[in-house]
Amino acid sequence: MLPWKRVLRPLAALLLTAAAVTVPATTAQAAGAPSSGWNDYSCKPSAAHPRPVVLVHGTLGNAVDNWLGLAPYLKVRGYCVFSLDYGQLEGVPFFHGLGPVEKSAGQLKVFVDKVLAATGAAETDVVGHSQGGMMPRYYLKFLGGAAKVNALVGIAPSNHGTDLNGFTHLLPYFPGAADLLSKNTPALADQVTGSAFLTKLNAGGDTVPGVRYTVIATRYDEVVTPWRSQYLSGPDVRNVLLQDLCPVDLSEHVAIGLLDRVAFHEVANALDPVRARPTTCASAFE
Repeated sequence: MLPWKRVLRPLAALLLTAAAVTVPATTAQAAGAPSSGWNDYSCKPSAAHPRPVVLVHGTLGNAVDNWLGLAPYLKVRGYCVFSLDYGQLEGVPFFHGLGPVEKSAGQLKVFVDKVLAATGAAETDVVGHSQGGMMPRYYLKFLGGAAKVNALVGIAPSNHGTDLNGFTHLLPYFPGAADLLSKNTPALADQVTGSAFLTKLNAGGDTVPGVRYTVIATRYDEVVTPWRSQYLSGPDVRNVLLQDLCPVDLSEHVAIGLLDRVAFHEVANALDPVRARPTTCASAFE
């Protein structure tokens, strides 16, 4: 049996997050702060990259900080790149992705329409980290997104939820804990393995026709566990383990989305499979 301190630490962190975000922040970066080189609505997609890329941050992320690595990486390679804030809670100006996932998918729908209208493109490609790799699947499946999205790339996505290394199974033993999550941070509750939201999302299959899916996972993920739960099943799916590309890559859940250029290289391959080049450890230096 695991020591009690080790068992309770992740659960306590989860509950503290749910409680803490209800307290207004006194100092925080303003939502929608200027990005560097992306969210340029005058950008017109090129013949080489005809679809704008929409970046969808993860839980507790925002449209800027989550993409300080990947957005410039794609921008310098000729993509029109856009990112949105979603899942905002009242009084929480910095940490987003906490509202009900279904509602967040509606925000993504509005944002994609805005990007397509501005760029004149018929379709977009969507790249998301963590919740941001899973939430767009609701948009594709239930909100008409399949007609407007060519490809979805999920970086460490919570496609089938997380058990936080088994710790979420302890929730029933803490009276009121599950209610605290659902009330204060609905997105956390929605991403627990077996939630009503995930049951609806994954019923009838993981994918919808007409969309290419790529999942990039790391075996060192400590947030979306077990890491294999990130994988999708269905046609037009490619599941990639980061360590199969670069065995010495030690990136965990946060690093794979924020700064891992090996993962970024594989994102670029997924966006442009015709020009894809093998991803290796050396890709970190390209």
